[in-house]
Amino acid sequence: MLVQDREVAAPKSVLKGLPAGHPSRFSEAKGLDLSTWVSENFYKIVTFGLLVATVAGLFFLYNSGDAAALRSIEKNQSGSLQSVHFPQVNFNSVAQITDTTSPYSSFRSERWIVVSVSRPPSDSLRSLVRIKGWQVLAIGNSKTPADWSLKGAIFLSLEQQASLGFLVMEYLPYDSFVRKSIGYLFAIQHGAKMIFDADDRGEVIGGDLGKHFDVELAGEGAGQDVILQYSHEDPNRTVVNPYIHFGQRSVWPRGLPLENVGEIGHEEYYTEIFGGKQFIQQGISNGLPDVDSVFYFTRKSGLEAFDISFDDHAPKVALPQGMMAPLNSFNTMYHSSAFWGLMLPVSVSSMASDVLRGYWAQRLLWEIGGCVVVYPPTVHRYDRIEAYPFSEEKDLHVNVGRLTKFLVSWGSSKHGLFEKILELSYNMAKEGFWTEKDVMFTAAWLQDLLAVGYRQPRLMSLEIDRPRASIGLGDRKEFVPRKLPSVHLGVEEAETVNYEIGNLIRWRKYLGNVVLIMFCSGSVERTALEWRLLYGRIFKTVIILAEHKNAELAVEEGHLDQLYKMLPTIFNRYTGAEGFLLLQDDTVLNYWNLLQADKSKLWITNKVSKSWTTVSTTGNSEWFLKQAKLVQKVVSTMPVHFQVSFKEAVKNSHHSLTICSSEVFYIPRHFVPDFADLVSLVGDLDIHHKVAIPMFFMSMDSTQNFDPVFSKMVYKRKPPPSINSTFYFPQAPAVHPWSIASEHEFIKLIRVMAEGDPLLMELV
Repeated sequence: MLVQDREVAAPKSVLKGLPAGHPSRFSEAKGLDLSTWVSENFYKIVTFGLLVATVAGLFFLYNSGDAAALRSIEKNQSGSLQSVHFPQVNFNSVAQITDTTSPYSSFRSERWIVVSVSRPPSDSLRSLVRIKGWQVLAIGNSKTPADWSLKGAIFLSLEQQASLGFLVMEYLPYDSFVRKSIGYLFAIQHGAKMIFDADDRGEVIGGDLGKHFDVELAGEGAGQDVILQYSHEDPNRTVVNPYIHFGQRSVWPRGLPLENVGEIGHEEYYTEIFGGKQFIQQGISNGLPDVDSVFYFTRKSGLEAFDISFDDHAPKVALPQGMMAPLNSFNTMYHSSAFWGLMLPVSVSSMASDVLRGYWAQRLLWEIGGCVVVYPPTVHRYDRIEAYPFSEEKDLHVNVGRLTKFLVSWGSSKHGLFEKILELSYNMAKEGFWTEKDVMFTAAWLQDLLAVGYRQPRLMSLEIDRPRASIGLGDRKEFVPRKLPSVHLGVEEAETVNYEIGNLIRWRKYLGNVVLIMFCSGSVERTALEWRLLYGRIFKTVIILAEHKNAELAVEEGHLDQLYKMLPTIFNRYTGAEGFLLLQDDTVLNYWNLLQADKSKLWITNKVSKSWTTVSTTGNSEWFLKQAKLVQKVVSTMPVHFQVSFKEAVKNSHHSLTICSSEVFYIPRHFVPDFADLVSLVGDLDIHHKVAIPMFFMSMDSTQNFDPVFSKMVYKRKPPPSINSTFYFPQAPAVHPWSIASEHEFIKLIRVMAEGDPLLMELV
């Protein structure tokens, strides 16, 4: 945690004020008149009360675990803030450190992704490994499983870290993500020119960092784009909330001073700069953005996960000298000129470490003419609904406003960047923003940087030391941010606080990044537009397939018996989609009942006995036997993880074939590569769609892990004599069968579905 402000009252100062003795201490006893006794012993009562209160306060601090506040009192008592030791370092005589112990001593890469891992590899981390051209480096700590392993990633255990010979090892805690500092040094030692600072629960949108960040700042591939920049006209404006620029005016990042939270107006105007000096690039996160515990606990109700979206069309925006914004350690791109700024402080809490690093680095970035640029959404982070520790942040809230003012006013006469860095760390310790431990850690960090071959950038003159030029009308650039739906005290913000509209927003928010793929077995001329009208309000897009192509209606050709072979091609069109839901037109989807389903799991009708069946190949038609043999042929060529999963699912079903009518199923994004691999294993084999889909699902994951959302669907093998409102059930996730062949039948469907979605009546 941060050290508290030095103005905290110290118990010692109270005791110094006590009188040494009292002249009438042993005088003759007087009558027991209460008022007289109180008046004569008033100073004793006050002294005793102050002493009790001091002891009680110290006892509370020790038992509440607020070690930072206690350290602050102790430091004020001893005056240690005035006696911080300044380390003497000769940066010209640092010995080189080469990697001679790790298995990767000869490995080199220019682009690295550094993460801290405390749990088994996540799906998000697996997606990071698949990003082409980037090497993932996972840094372990004392919480990391002993058998941690992920193909394609370099993993450094505590033992491997200790063997690297870095000076910073002496200061790092064993159980914290701040051990990433070793990872940064290792990456630089092995050729890094760019480092993406990430965590294990964020997925890069589209799976390509180069599409989001400017990864080339010099050379042939470098872009010379002009970037919007916040106006520097107000010298008293030292910190800004970039979330407003990207459409979320009521959301604020962790590390923003709470006194600035109420500033929700957009910029009157911007200026422009060239982007060649944007050495630190901060990405915005959709889903769960970087927010503090105050926001997290006051803007949501119960166990509902955050899923906040920012404007991905808003332009990136730069921060001028004299203005800062909070930076984090899970979605930030560092170019080599700013590698010194990767150091994570060790004497503060984990919730404060990367925020302090960000402000510290921004101030020093000005010394080399660099700037921070904030980018539109680059990753999607998933809310694990874990409690945010407010106790780990409260000192951050107390000190961060003072810190930004201190940094903007700070100056140094040193002639080298590393000398300035060490001096600033020393001054921050004297001011109580961190402790002397971080001064020593900074000295070790800078020496390690030189030891692995890093060259410190040259200094440049500061713009904030010059008189601020007035901004002419021709230099003013306008951009009005969108006002996207957000959350306020657990209630959706919308133009109309209407229950039905609120529901529509919730459904769209949950399913709006899911692609619906619909197969129409009947005539599409009278139904294609209607299906898009019905489901297009909810899903990212609606793709319609039919036996015959219809270009005018954007209907693609597909054949139901081999439909699964088309799906990988469709999946590749929508790399940013969260998942894909396939639906046949004889099944009605009640989308409002899908909100409880887990979008990270597979959904299928495996618990609907009339849809998912196991058929004996003995005594049945030759078709079943032929399909079973084809399945066995594919399974025999499967990689081990697919084959084990499939055989576990069918171990008690010898001489049988699993068939699923597959009217509705869902595949999340992280299973798409597996699905494509299985399709390629089938190749030209004539396996029917109803056989292939259950085989694929049982191979991709255990049936025990499937989400049971469709287990309560209404399912009949044959339609009832009369399909009407009595057959339809709005509380079910889906209803089958339901035939639509005309506009009239579609209107009948809309009217019964309006029981679950009243706004549908506006369509008719």
